[in-house]
Amino acid sequence: MGSQVSVDVGAVRVVIVGGGFGGMAAASQLQTLNIPFVLVDMKDSFHHNVAALRASVESGFAKKTFISYSVTFKENFRQGLVVDIDLQNQTVLLEDGEALPFSHLILATGSTGLFPGKFNKVSSREAAIQAYEDMVKQVQRSQSVVVVGGGSAGVEMAAEVKTEFPEKEVTLIHAQVALADKELLPCVRQEAKEILLQKGVQLLLSERVSNLEDLPRNEYRECIQVRTDKGTEVATNLVIVCNGIKINSSAYHSAFESHLASNGALRVNEHLQVEGCSRVYAIGDCADVKEPKMAYHAGLHASVAVANIVNSMKQRPLKAYKPGALTFLLAMGRNDGVGQISGFYVGRLMVRLAKSRDLFISSSWKTMRQSPP
Repeated sequence: MGSQVSVDVGAVRVVIVGGGFGGMAAASQLQTLNIPFVLVDMKDSFHHNVAALRASVESGFAKKTFISYSVTFKENFRQGLVVDIDLQNQTVLLEDGEALPFSHLILATGSTGLFPGKFNKVSSREAAIQAYEDMVKQVQRSQSVVVVGGGSAGVEMAAEVKTEFPEKEVTLIHAQVALADKELLPCVRQEAKEILLQKGVQLLLSERVSNLEDLPRNEYRECIQVRTDKGTEVATNLVIVCNGIKINSSAYHSAFESHLASNGALRVNEHLQVEGCSRVYAIGDCADVKEPKMAYHAGLHASVAVANIVNSMKQRPLKAYKPGALTFLLAMGRNDGVGQISGFYVGRLMVRLAKSRDLFISSSWKTMRQSPP
């Protein structure tokens, strides 16, 4: 795409709803191309939540995971909560009453889930960092920790706690037999299990927590009794829940009700345009694309959406997005990891070097054109 695009500036204004990996990447590319845009997010900082779990166990780490939007995007950033989208008048409506007009719309609202894996609330950078520092203190106080949910987040959470605090008892409870995401190669899932066992994590597989609603979460207690549907009881000091991720459709649900998949994601064509809306794109978790919901994919979507906004302005053919063979790396603490690249198994050393030590944090600071603390 060249360094800048020559367009009638008055005719183009892209509004990006959501500043996660997809929204941040789209905003950065539009800024480089000198295309007018506004990025809206309820936080004042980009959250590199790939590293959220380590920020929950390592004091001082959280400040590396929140990067100010306004430093990078200046007047092109608005902190606010989107409450509706008026398609007829082509405006995005914020909770404070402001209406942002758009010629093109990129929906990048991501997904919601439980803290610490997700941080979905109106917040300042300082308050968000403090929330993770408070979580570190809860983990530090606890001699025993139970992690509920053995998908990729639960596997990484258990590994992070046990790596940072090898002396603590860590139990992972998972309703399935196999750990991590079902899209991963069986050998990758098996190796993730073996790494956890090597680290000393106790695994309760094919068991579901039966008293989850009654348990305090992310808070130290002298004794918490966790019970499973198989009658197992585990006494612990801290319960961390790592499941229940949902598509965040609240900003667009009413405006695009007829375009929603059953999980709340937006149905899109091969160009990532929302069905029937040629100037509205959905990227990242909120796009109904048959692939795992990952930061890596959101970045790929952003490039396609921005390219297609440019192509449409220049009356050029649109670019298609085609999901490829899965690349998925699991960080198992800073000193280990397992995964696959383009559908092929990669060794633990490569994953440790590629992801586990840095968790791609430097990449986000580079995209935001800032220096990490």
